[in-house]
Amino acid sequence: MRFANGVVKLRIPILIAALALCVLSVFGMARTRINYDMLTYLPQDMETVKGQDVLLKEFGKGAFAMVIVEGMDQSQVSALRKSISEVDHVADVIWYDTFLPENIPMEMLPQDLYEAFNSGDSTMMAVFFDSGTSADETIEAVGKIRQITDGRALIAGMSAMVADLKELCEKEEAVYVAIAVICACIVMMLLLDGWLVPFVFLASIGVMVLMNMGSNFIFGEISYITKALAAVLQLAVTMDYSIFLWHSYNEHSVNESDRKQAMAAAIRDTLTSVVGSSVTTIAGFIALCFMSFTLGRDLGLIMAKGVLLGVIGSVTVLPSMILVLDRPLQATRHRALIPDCGKAAGVIVKIFPLFLVLFIALIPPFYYAYKKANAEVYYTIADSLPEDMDFRIANKKLRDDYDMSNVQMILVSSSLSQSEVNALCDELGAVDGVKYVLGLESVTGDRIPREMLPDAVTSQLISGRYELLLFSSEYGIATDEVSDQINEVNRIIKSHDPSSMLIGEAACTKDMIEVTDIDFARVNLVSIAMVFVIILLVERSISLPFILVAVIELGIFINLGISHFTGEQLPFIAPICISTIQLGATVDYAILMTTRYRSERIGGASKRDAVKTALSTSIPSILTSGLGLFGATFGVYVYTDIDIIGSMCLLLSRGALISMALVILILPALLMLCDGLVRHTTLGMKNCTKA
Repeated sequence: MRFANGVVKLRIPILIAALALCVLSVFGMARTRINYDMLTYLPQDMETVKGQDVLLKEFGKGAFAMVIVEGMDQSQVSALRKSISEVDHVADVIWYDTFLPENIPMEMLPQDLYEAFNSGDSTMMAVFFDSGTSADETIEAVGKIRQITDGRALIAGMSAMVADLKELCEKEEAVYVAIAVICACIVMMLLLDGWLVPFVFLASIGVMVLMNMGSNFIFGEISYITKALAAVLQLAVTMDYSIFLWHSYNEHSVNESDRKQAMAAAIRDTLTSVVGSSVTTIAGFIALCFMSFTLGRDLGLIMAKGVLLGVIGSVTVLPSMILVLDRPLQATRHRALIPDCGKAAGVIVKIFPLFLVLFIALIPPFYYAYKKANAEVYYTIADSLPEDMDFRIANKKLRDDYDMSNVQMILVSSSLSQSEVNALCDELGAVDGVKYVLGLESVTGDRIPREMLPDAVTSQLISGRYELLLFSSEYGIATDEVSDQINEVNRIIKSHDPSSMLIGEAACTKDMIEVTDIDFARVNLVSIAMVFVIILLVERSISLPFILVAVIELGIFINLGISHFTGEQLPFIAPICISTIQLGATVDYAILMTTRYRSERIGGASKRDAVKTALSTSIPSILTSGLGLFGATFGVYVYTDIDIIGSMCLLLSRGALISMALVILILPALLMLCDGLVRHTTLGMKNCTKA
């Protein structure tokens, strides 16, 4: 009670401190770098990741892009190549004149080499950067190359994708928050009992969202997915805490003439309620930290921090705002639109066997569809972006005109002889789907010894320890064909040189597929175990955790299963995140009802009356919470052009409605069925009446 009285007494200093922290948070947000490259979240001990480091250390090359030029003659392209090579952080630009004098016509090149870099009236050059794929320097360099080419060239590759993705995200992110705020405000205005209340809630939550985003500078950088979703998710999952405080304050105000004392009592009640409620939500986000694909840790830590800040804000900033604005808040109250739910609860309890049959009937088809949906995900980030983006147009040009779906790099020991490298290239060239394998020997052949070539030429493709080969595939990234191809290429290069490495987007994506398949099972198990233990401790029951988790897990099966039945292909990260977030964020609905049921049974109520009372009193809170989460996320799904963000928001909004419906309809039926089991496996309930 001392804490609550302190908040009431210091309400003005609390608001001043909150305002000051908001100002600091703005500076913190400006210092937090945003990472747009999903592949950087792979475990650092993987060979593909190590290979990127070797490439940068040995050759000074990090990212690379393919630049396609149309309608230029040989001298114009050569001049453009030289201009691009002068852009800051461009390490090398490889075209035919890199190796041969400019006055030798391209048609003099070997046929396979000429066809690899030319198609119709277009030609292609490889641009290497001295910084990473998603480094700020690389993105700036891509922008400058686009300025230099002035629309005369197309840029394909991961760095071009990151540049376009960054531009799109920066344009959309502010709109996400605005949409979430407007939709959440509409829901609260309809379901709460005051016209001004939603604005006060949103102001309080907004302060804590800003603090959460501002404090992310301690991590150095965060993912663009985290940045896009964090504010929306924090608003959606912490809205309940504000509602708890408001309802408790109004209840105590009826019996307390002193508004300050009523608020102190409300803070005490709310602190007890929201701590228990927030623990399951935090557990769901913490479970994401067990992913070896560290994007989960990025989202999990920041959202767990956001929920914790939401709890703090609901018992400090919000009560301070309410006390300061108490008069206008009371003057603008209206009758809540949610009717008395006693009659509906009575009907649901009366026909509970029907819902038991429904529960059993839903499990087989939706579990099957759930497993299918998890297997049907896509991994290529480019597929989540609009087709009219510049890099997608360039990638299509590569596929259509050059029959190239991806370009990778092979690092082999520089101690291999020219003949050995030529033999390796010939063997690789015979692999299905390999367009070409190019290295220094592809241009010079066996006739010109390496020692006779200028250092300026050899240094671009041969370092002290490694020689660099370019490897082009006709197969799309994240396909079964390219996976088999990568396995065969790795087998061949390892047989010639055990220290060799294959690196690039396709190889990294293959690793990502293997890593996230393991992560899904691990994270799912951890989240269920954590929530199970929390429910066991909160309800002091062995059986109730099984019942509650079963209800929400069915909701997850239905949510993801719908995606399979509707033919909606999900990004790979969505099922992993949704399975944990939906469990952690919506199991609160079930805990709320079950806690009231247990209290009623211990108080002497019959089984039927206890379930009916628990249901009728819980429905308003469940509806407000579920529709709030739905409103905050569904609007973002409708608006966004980024499919990863849209899919996550669709699943969150749909999952909120599904969990809400299952808790209201299925959970009471299970409590009616399992009442005897619950009484004998829950502390304090053994003496409850059987009826």
